[in-house]
Amino acid sequence: MSHGTFATQINCMDGRTQEPALKWIKEKFGVDYVDNITEPGPDKILAQGIQPNLDSIKARAMISVYKHGSRNIVIVAHHDCAGNPVCKKEHADMVHKAVEVVRSWGLPASVQSVWIDRNWHVKEI
Repeated sequence: MSHGTFATQINCMDGRTQEPALKWIKEKFGVDYVDNITEPGPDKILAQGIQPNLDSIKARAMISVYKHGSRNIVIVAHHDCAGNPVCKKEHADMVHKAVEVVRSWGLPASVQSVWIDRNWHVKEI
């Protein structure tokens, strides 16, 4: 019996972002489950290489990919982020760098990013 299909999200700990991101990821990739890696302001942590959070995120992503078979990783940034209170353009710059960082880990998974706007709608960036 299969344990189902998985994707991975690296998302803010902000509870307002969880459901919109989960729904979008499940629909986009047609998966049963989404492994959740949460930190306050994960785009900043990844882009700036903030330790030890970066190592923790990588370790959890490896579990998701190698133990659950996730083949898609989505980095989520959002409006009104308390953990990374910068403008949308700065979030976009950081999230693009964050994607590069996660891709550099060489995991067998695609990596992309999304923005959750003030109305809690998910948009690919």
